[in-house]
Amino acid sequence: MLRLPTLLLALTVAGAAFAADPTFPPGSRIGLVPPANMKLARGVAGFQDPASGTAIITMEMPPEAFASISAGFTDEGLKAQGFTPKSRDRVKLGNNEATLVSGEQTEGGRASQKAILLTADGTLTALVIAQLPANASKESMEQVKAALKTVALRAPLTIEQQVAALPFKLGDTAGFRPVRAMSGNALLMTEGPKDAVREAEQPVMIIAQSFAGAPTTPEQRDAFARQALAANAMLKDGVFERSQGFRLGGAEWHEIVAKGKDGVSDQPVIVLQSIRFSGDGYVRMLGIAREDKRDDVMPRFRRVVDGITLK
Repeated sequence: MLRLPTLLLALTVAGAAFAADPTFPPGSRIGLVPPANMKLARGVAGFQDPASGTAIITMEMPPEAFASISAGFTDEGLKAQGFTPKSRDRVKLGNNEATLVSGEQTEGGRASQKAILLTADGTLTALVIAQLPANASKESMEQVKAALKTVALRAPLTIEQQVAALPFKLGDTAGFRPVRAMSGNALLMTEGPKDAVREAEQPVMIIAQSFAGAPTTPEQRDAFARQALAANAMLKDGVFERSQGFRLGGAEWHEIVAKGKDGVSDQPVIVLQSIRFSGDGYVRMLGIAREDKRDDVMPRFRRVVDGITLK
C-alpha cells in the first residue's frame, strides 16, 4: 500500500513526459509542443488555430544568420520594426540558450500580439514566431509562450526525407537534383555541382505549393501570374514571350515564358513559370537558366512540370 502512491506518481510522470514530446511540422527541424487547440498548419511550417486566428510559424535559417538576427533582437531593434516588447526571458532548451520576447506589433495600421523565440545549435538558426489577435487574453499569450519554451531542434534531415515530406510528389526530375526543401512546402532543384547558385551559373527550379487561396477568373489568374513573376528578385527587365491560361487535367493553369536578366549579374536568362490552380491554393513552378542554355533546359523544365502531382 505504501508503494502505490509512488507507482502512481511514476506512471503520471511517464505519461506527462510522453505527452510532452514535440511535434515537428513535415520536413522541419524545428518542433514544439503546441497548445491543445492548435493543429499543424497547411502550406507553412507551423501550427494554427483557425477559430481564434492564432498561429505559430517556425523559420529555419543558416547558422551564420544568428549573429545578425540577434544584433537586431534588442528592445531598440524590435521597436524600430514596429514591435513593442512587454517581456523578455532567457530560456534553456536542452543544451541551447534561447531568447523569448513577447509584446505588441503594429503593421500597416493593424495591431496584434506576438511572442518571438530565437535560438541556434551551431547547425541551424531557429526563429519561432507566434501571432495572436490584438484582443487575445493574457491566458492565451501565456499558453503560447509556454509552447515556445518547449521548442526542440532535431538533426538535419536527408534530402530524401525533406522531399518525402512535401505536399506534392516529383515525377520526372529531368536531370535536375533536389537541393533542399523550404518551409515544408517548397523545393529547390538545380543541375551542377553547387548547392548555392549565384549569377545564373547553374539552372534553378523552384516548386512551391500554397494554400493561401487561388484567383478564380482568367483575368485574376493572369494578373496574379504576372505579379508573381515581376516580384521575383532573381529576375529583372523581364520581357514576356508568352503569357496564357489554359485548362489541363481538370485544373486551371497559367504559364509564362519570359526573357530577362539575372538580378545580380545582368546575365541574360530565360524563364518558365507554370502555375496550377486549385480550389484551395496553387502550385507554382519556376525555372530559370542562362539564355544560351535555352534549347537544352526549357524542354526539361517542362518535363518536371508535367511530372508534378499533388498528394
